[in-house]
Order: sequence, then structure tokens, then C-alpha cells
Amino acid sequence: MKITFFGQNTLFIEVAECNILVDPFITENPLAKDSVDIDKIEADYILLTHAHQDHILDAEYIAKKNDATIVSNFEIATHYENLGLAVHPMNHGGVWDFEFGKVKYVNAIHTSSFPDGSYGGQPGGFVIQGEHKTIYIAGDTALTMDMKLIPLQYKLDLAILPIGDNFTLGVDDAIIASDFVQCDKVLGVHYDTFGYIEIDHKEAKQKFFEKDKDLMLLAIGESIEL
Repeated sequence: MKITFFGQNTLFIEVAECNILVDPFITENPLAKDSVDIDKIEADYILLTHAHQDHILDAEYIAKKNDATIVSNFEIATHYENLGLAVHPMNHGGVWDFEFGKVKYVNAIHTSSFPDGSYGGQPGGFVIQGEHKTIYIAGDTALTMDMKLIPLQYKLDLAILPIGDNFTLGVDDAIIASDFVQCDKVLGVHYDTFGYIEIDHKEAKQKFFEKDKDLMLLAIGESIEL
């Protein structure tokens, strides 16, 4: 499993000969728009955690270009189905066995509305199992006791957590979240894109290090392999 960071919460995951794009927000991301060409992204599936613009902006364009299937909650899936796109609707607690592996849609505490203000269903995150690896993509969320349910069923190889604070977890809460999900290897997302969520990288890594945890902050376009 190979994971590439495209800024904000945008991830490109290569697993079991499938390409999965998560929360595509590229063309208006000032940190990514000049270095990531969405016309070169080849996606089989697009996973959307919720309907906010900084998570769905480029989903329709990339899905149409690639004939990709959008996976999200029922309301978001219905929105894109009405636009003529292929979708797979899910909801909290549900699991589906896709060609690349299993996906569970899990709880997140946040809000969810489309840019025009219409209802985007309830936000969520994903637990993905593929190629004998298991990752948790929290999406935008506060710290929640529901995270403690995840290690009752899964042994995580990586937790992907927002760390920018203000709208989501900050660094201190992300450390607690990593305890809740019992995973000390964390990929930080949802930081630095705009002023409200800028962080001190050195301080963030030090805080994780002091708790015997590994916080990875990837440059845009940088990848890790599990």
C-alpha cells in the first residue's frame, strides 16, 4: 500500500492494483495547485469524508474524467449520482468489500454541507483494509470516544489524523486520538492550508516524539509505503 499526500486531506492510495483518491481539494489549494496536476490523476475510486468544499472541490471533475466511483455517505453519494456519476453509498458502521479490500465507514464529529449550503449528510471517516495493511482515515473530526471502538476490531498500521486545530483535532488531541485507536504511527493532515490551521512542524513532531509516537508530515507529492 502506497500513500501520497496532495495537501489538506487529499490522499492518493495505491492498493491491490487500484487507485483511490480521498477528499480531492487541489485546484484551489494554494499549497498544491501549482504542483499537482489533476489531469494526471488516475483514480478508480474517490472516497469523500464529508461535503465541505475543501474535501470535494475536484471530485466531480476527476470522477468524470476517470469514470471513477464515488464512495461516501448516502446524501453525498446521491448528490453525485444525480450528476450522472457512479457511486457507492455507505453509512456509519457499514462495511463493504471492494475489489481493493474492505472499507468501513466510521463516526466523525464535525459538520457537513455542500458549498451552496445544502445538506451533506453526517461526516465520517474510513477504515481501509487492503494488501494485509489497515489504515484509519479520520476525516475532519473532534476527539471522540467512538475512536476507542476501532481497535476492538482492527489492528491499525497507520492512523491518518487532522492536526491543524480550530476546525478539527489539534496536535494534543491527535496524540490522545492515537492512544484511543492504539496506533503510534500517525500521518498528519488538514494543516497549513490557510491561516486558521497553520502549525509549528517542529513542535508538533516533538510532542509526538515525547509520547513515543511517530508523526509524519509529508511534503505535497511525497509518499510513504506500508
